Amino acid sequence: MSSEEDYSLVSEIGLESPSSLEEIGQEIENHKEKHRQLIADQEEISKAIEASKHFADEFRQRAISQGKMQLEDEQEQAKHRDVLQGRLLLLQQESSRLEEEELKAMQALHGLEEMIGIARQETQLPTAAPEKNVIFTGAVSDEEVSCNFDIKPRILYPMDGGTALLTFEEEEVAEKIMSLKQHEVTLGECFIRLQAEPVWVLQPSRIEVSTYICPKRILVSNLPTTDTSRTLDKLEIHFSKSRNGGGEVEAVEFLQDSSNVVITFVQDSVAKALTDRLSHDVDFGTGRKQRVHVNPFMNGEITALKTRVSKSIRTVLLSGIPTVMEQEDLQDHLEIHFQKAINGGGEIDAITYNPLGQRKLAVFLEDCPSP
Repeated sequence: MSSEEDYSLVSEIGLESPSSLEEIGQEIENHKEKHRQLIADQEEISKAIEASKHFADEFRQRAISQGKMQLEDEQEQAKHRDVLQGRLLLLQQESSRLEEEELKAMQALHGLEEMIGIARQETQLPTAAPEKNVIFTGAVSDEEVSCNFDIKPRILYPMDGGTALLTFEEEEVAEKIMSLKQHEVTLGECFIRLQAEPVWVLQPSRIEVSTYICPKRILVSNLPTTDTSRTLDKLEIHFSKSRNGGGEVEAVEFLQDSSNVVITFVQDSVAKALTDRLSHDVDFGTGRKQRVHVNPFMNGEITALKTRVSKSIRTVLLSGIPTVMEQEDLQDHLEIHFQKAINGGGEIDAITYNPLGQRKLAVFLEDCPSP
């Protein structure tokens, strides 16, 4: 390049106008301002990024905490559910137990109702007694006379299968056997486990009986001590004849406890006519007639009955007896076991065993609770 050209270039640069320099300076300032703005924006963006990271961390921590809380809640709910299920199972078991007790109570009630029915039937036995001449040799006083009646107990007790009743001589032995509850009875090389329980019997505490004369029946006493069937036949023949004041006979029944006879007629008017005469001569085929006494037959009807359940004082109920041998052999083993003092037993007055699948009625005549 020539010197002229260099001069010309310098001259052009050097001759730059002031206004251009100002514009350049202003442009530089504008760029600086933009640069500062960019730096400020960058700082704000960095702060926003940091805030976002912090928020994300907090959210993550919260999510973890919520997850833990949810897991703990689920575990707590599972525990609570297990507790409720356990309570429900206990309630179901208790309900089953109560249903079994209700069934046993209903069975016991049914047994008591049967016993009440039997007691009602027994109280309808005849109460009339034949006339008997007695000679009183005692002293007579003007004091008020009171009447006392002795009643023989006769309590019927229904026995289930697989049970036995033991009546001991002493009350203390029965109490001891019941207090032990469970007993193991050895049968050769094996043994059976029994449950000892008290015996609860139904007794009347108050009875009101209304009696009336039966219009169809008579009570015949003072009979000969001959063959019973022959006596019944002769009585039926005699009292069925109209010339003897009788009529058509419906039934003739011999009473074992009194050796008297009850005759039932078809018509109502026959019985009263016969009892008005009181004495009748009957031919029993012995060569001469015998005078018998005819009395009205009294029927009794219960008008009021109150009962109570009492514990037998000397009798124990054994339950859960399996059928492992003959009835008599097993009863003998039971009697031998409970007679031994080493087993808590003692002298036995009576024993009866009822095998599984059978039902029977036990009769209490002496071992009855006091009123």
